[in-house]
Amino acid sequence: MTMKSKDLLQQELRENLIQALKSEDENAIVQAFSNFADSVQKNIMEEYAAYQKTQDSAILAKRGVHQLTAEETKFYQNIIGAMKSSNPQQAFTGLDTAFPETVIENVIADIKSAHPLLDAINFTNTTILTKMIINKQGTQLATWGPLNSEITKELSGAIGKIDLTLCKLSAFMPISKDMLSVGPEWIDAYVRGVLSESIALALETAIVDGTGNNEPIGMDRCVADNVTVTGGVYPLKTPITVNDLKPTTYGTILSTLAQSPNGKTRPINNVLLVVNPTDYFTKIMPATTIRAADGTYTRDVFPFPTTVVQSPAVPAGKAIFGIANRYFMGIGAGTNGGKIEYSDEFRFLDDERVYLTKLYGNGRALDDNAFILADISGLTPATLEVAVANVVKTKEQV
Repeated sequence: MTMKSKDLLQQELRENLIQALKSEDENAIVQAFSNFADSVQKNIMEEYAAYQKTQDSAILAKRGVHQLTAEETKFYQNIIGAMKSSNPQQAFTGLDTAFPETVIENVIADIKSAHPLLDAINFTNTTILTKMIINKQGTQLATWGPLNSEITKELSGAIGKIDLTLCKLSAFMPISKDMLSVGPEWIDAYVRGVLSESIALALETAIVDGTGNNEPIGMDRCVADNVTVTGGVYPLKTPITVNDLKPTTYGTILSTLAQSPNGKTRPINNVLLVVNPTDYFTKIMPATTIRAADGTYTRDVFPFPTTVVQSPAVPAGKAIFGIANRYFMGIGAGTNGGKIEYSDEFRFLDDERVYLTKLYGNGRALDDNAFILADISGLTPATLEVAVANVVKTKEQV
């Protein structure tokens, strides 16, 4: 029997979590969260045991164990004390300690370093906020001269608001009794490991394809002011067909992105392309790879500066072109979340208890023209076009 590597198992767990999130099956999501968290816990315990034997600081760096602040240490000590209680449910009920904001900041930093899509967009810690005022038009909200009725109307239509308390993201964390002896620093590494990876996968799925119904609105959804929202669900954009990535084709795509919803234009310095990993290797890479005269290849050659992000959240045969900073995503503990709570709904092992934490946030494209859904199922590989000049030879040359 062939044993799977740790990296392969982790990848399978991530994919299972993504599929569970897409299914919207609550039991499947809980199981996937818990399975992933359990694998993180096993890795932590293995590396903790290795560190105890060798005192190798490289193990600490690999796992992301770092020196805690006084507030963080107190937080985790309180959590460990409650977990060790004979009645943890009651102990957590009386525990009035939520995540320190620095923990959320570290989680967001971990997410950005490991997930290019979340690093590319406007991703913000909104722990102390409940609403975010946004500029939907992407143009300056200032003007010279008197405010006549036309300018006033334009300015009022350019301001929007995102309610950051509408969407709740829950993460399940199984913690064995053995883990309670490892200390606050390692518990912190475990908590951040679970939150950063599971939340990142959940966020990435919603950022790409969220319906807007109790979750963020995805890049592939229509967010125009006159859009019809049914049951809280925003409709999918109508995909454009992209069969090649020649300059004329690419320029047409970018010209649409350069149009603000109010009819004005905006400059674009870089375009974001989000694509399924399989489609990247079978469609995007062949369409953007050229061979030099010396036989070497150069990949990701686009007619315009482009950041390519592979995301399993994008359906096969589809791609998203967009302006990365025109997608806002805010997440944090909020005023009602950020606490680790005891959960008696799920129990997988006798020596293990399951805990739950909730974070709040929301996200959406700031305008409807900021992202384009494309059908790339017919995308063709790049071809080298050579222009041959006509040469007129003189009688002497012949």
